[in-house]
Formats: sequence, C-alpha cells, structure tokens
Amino acid sequence: MPTRSAAVLTSGTANAARLFVAALAFTSAYVGFSAYNNAGSAAAEPPRTVTLAARDLPITEQITEPITVPAKAGEVFVSLVTGGADCLKTYVARGVVVNAGQSVAYGWKLTRWSPATKTWRTYLVEYDGFAGDAKTVEWRPQVTGNPGWYRVELTAEGAKTVRSERFQVSC
Repeated sequence: MPTRSAAVLTSGTANAARLFVAALAFTSAYVGFSAYNNAGSAAAEPPRTVTLAARDLPITEQITEPITVPAKAGEVFVSLVTGGADCLKTYVARGVVVNAGQSVAYGWKLTRWSPATKTWRTYLVEYDGFAGDAKTVEWRPQVTGNPGWYRVELTAEGAKTVRSERFQVSC
C-alpha cells in the first residue's frame, strides 16, 4: 500500500507543477503582448483637439419684498418666486419651527412624485438649526428642467414631519 499512495502523491504534485508552469507562461505572454501593444500604440496615435463648450445661465435677483402669506406652525407654504430661462424655477417654502429646548435642528426636503414607483422620492435636501423658542424658517429650492409633481417637507428634531400641498412644475 505505501507504494500506491506515494505514486498518487507524486502524480498529483506533477500535475500541480504543470498547471503552475502553464499559468506562468500564459501570464508572461499576456503581459508581454499588452506591453507591446501599449508601446506601439503610444507613438502611432495622432493628437486630438478637444473643444469645451459652456452655457451661460441667467443670474436670478434676490427678492426684497416680503412674502405676504404668514407662516403657521404645523404648515408649510410654498410659492413660486421666479421662473427663468431654461425652465429654472425658484420656490420659497416657509414654516414655523417651535422649540421647547435650547437649540433645535431642522431639515427641508423637496420630494418628487415618481409615477413608475408610485412614491415620493427625495430631490433636494437642506439642513439648518437655531437657538430660541420659535422661528419662521424659509428655504428657496430651485428646480431646473425637470417637470413633475413636487412637495416640500419640513422636519424638526422631536416633531413630526410637516408636508406642503403638492405643486406641479412644468416648462
């Protein structure tokens, strides 16, 4: 029996050595062929000219007149501020955050209705905070060339999320 086990062990080691040598030869040939192609193609390719183009976007003016709709706690009011070129629309969202502690963090979220999934999906997000009892907060999200149904959500730590009525953006 010992001679039979030794013969099997020897033939297995020989097969492993052959496979290793074959893999090493294949890898060497691949690396050599790749180096040959890279060296030959670097000198033969002519230089290319790349032209960059830029598009000017209009600058929107800052609104100086006050928004006449008063903000209320538990509500988010959204109105269109400007509608510019290339379907650039700026909205203003207002709400009141009431704080029971020393400081509070809050976040805005602009969500867009997805007809494919039949859910509201996040489009833009912004976070802020303040110290004090209550504050009227404001956010100015912009939508550019993406028509659809949107709504704004205001979330403050320790309070439930307040959502605006949905509104439609069209170009």
